[in-house]
Amino acid sequence: MKKSRKTVSVLLTILMSLACINFAFADSTYTVKYGDTLGKIALKYGVTYQEIAKVNKIANVNRITVGQKLVIPSKTAATAVKQTAATKVDTTGIKGTKLRIATTTSTNDTGLLDVLVPAFDKKYGTKTDWVSVGSGEAMEIGKRGDADVLLVHSPAAEKTFISEGHGINRQDVMYNYYYIVGPKADPAKVKGLKSASDALKAVAQSKSTFLSRADKSGTHSKELTIWKAAGLAPTGASDKWYKEAGLGMGDLLTMANETKGYTLVDSGTWGAMKDKLPNLEIMVQGDKILFNPYGVITVNPTKHTGTNAKAAKAFTEFITSDEGQKIIGDFVNKNGQNLFIPDAK
Repeated sequence: MKKSRKTVSVLLTILMSLACINFAFADSTYTVKYGDTLGKIALKYGVTYQEIAKVNKIANVNRITVGQKLVIPSKTAATAVKQTAATKVDTTGIKGTKLRIATTTSTNDTGLLDVLVPAFDKKYGTKTDWVSVGSGEAMEIGKRGDADVLLVHSPAAEKTFISEGHGINRQDVMYNYYYIVGPKADPAKVKGLKSASDALKAVAQSKSTFLSRADKSGTHSKELTIWKAAGLAPTGASDKWYKEAGLGMGDLLTMANETKGYTLVDSGTWGAMKDKLPNLEIMVQGDKILFNPYGVITVNPTKHTGTNAKAAKAFTEFITSDEGQKIIGDFVNKNGQNLFIPDAK
């Protein structure tokens, strides 16, 4: 009798354990809060944003609304029980070498590289230097073979860079968004407009000060795209209200704050600097044209034989790996705001 009771007890324990496992892998729900993105939610639950979008039949992954109920797909048992032991990294031909990164100003101004690069160097035993300029200038550096890998955010220019044979192995890394920001008085009356092109039309019509980076950066390229959508092409030579500053993002924001002008800024740099910009606030956000993807590109070692192709490949693998993506996803400003959303495919 005692043996029978013991057997029943063991069976009950097993059944309860199985029930707990099934519960652990059951789908759950999440209510969208202000500031959420599918990437941020996916990171929280350990799934991909594509999986969430598929389950919820979301056509535009950049459009979710506060209060929206999302079904979060469960992790598979295989994913949940995978070994957590660190895989030994093969640093043959990489350890002790130098990696050169040419990147956009936003990855530097936000402080992301101050976290990401040391983690990479520690893992691979490399010594990494980087220069932060506009994406256009970063690609010029790559064309000269003066960088091993690029981390940039100018899709059209990136395609040209690769088609001309200067780069290989472009991978998606992360994304954020652009904002149109401006003075709190809002002389152009653009705050709250849904269309970025309509906002720039209003700025032009009111002849309110607009500051352009004018440096062939990813931000400058996006700005020109929005002006084109608005049917306009202002220049500093013909339009006194349009200021071609030729500055990096951080310096341009500081100038816009001092002059109380409008400008375009990526959300990462804005999040890192907004506390120092008392005269500015976000005017327009959410338009699909304001999406801002970042990619990593290896400078073509066949065309530029002096580059460190092995370290560039390792860096690409690192920032698109679970480890690198987690560093990006966990990176926040002092207010706890995520500045970039990991997006490696």
